[in-house]
Amino acid sequence: MKIDVYHDTVCPWCRIGKAHLQQAIEQWQGEAVEVEYHTFFLNPNMPADGHDFVEYLTEKGGGRMQLEDWFARPHEMGKQVGLTFNFDKIKKAPNSTLSHQLILLAPDDKREAVIDAVYDSYFEHGRDIGDLDVLVAIAEETGLDADEIRAQLEANAKQDAVISDVRRAYQIGVQGVPFFVVNERLAFSGAHPPATIIEVMEEAQKQANP
Repeated sequence: MKIDVYHDTVCPWCRIGKAHLQQAIEQWQGEAVEVEYHTFFLNPNMPADGHDFVEYLTEKGGGRMQLEDWFARPHEMGKQVGLTFNFDKIKKAPNSTLSHQLILLAPDDKREAVIDAVYDSYFEHGRDIGDLDVLVAIAEETGLDADEIRAQLEANAKQDAVISDVRRAYQIGVQGVPFFVVNERLAFSGAHPPATIIEVMEEAQKQANP
């Protein structure tokens, strides 16, 4: 079974959705599952050097919601799956392009760990994941060659792949993330609980083996 996941590294719901998917796979008793992560930009017009976090969210919400209220639900849902969100530590809303390139540069056996490390760095520790030095440090912390990663990020080695992912997302109608596609046939959006994900997986397995 193949599950394609479209996500953005600055999306709290994507982090929660990833945790829910991992729990679903751990509980899954059907055929083997392969997961592939793809880039999506919540804000494709984010400046290269990012934006002040509080100002950005205030403008995005049009002043209709208090930031504490916006943070409350992901904070509570994250707690239920062992994820910590420290939104007060985040100073910058970053451009996520380089972080997605880092994920694509990671070998298959380390990609999940790199994705988790990027999410943890941003949402738990407030690090600027649009900053080259921060991403190189994350790479080193997850066992990658820091010098090699720096050289490839400086050369935008995976920029074409990132752009290709985003174009594909638009082609299949992705408008928000997390967005999941199972066996290229069944799709759903949002950080659904593991039980719901398993139901979709069961249906996908039935369709593949009528």
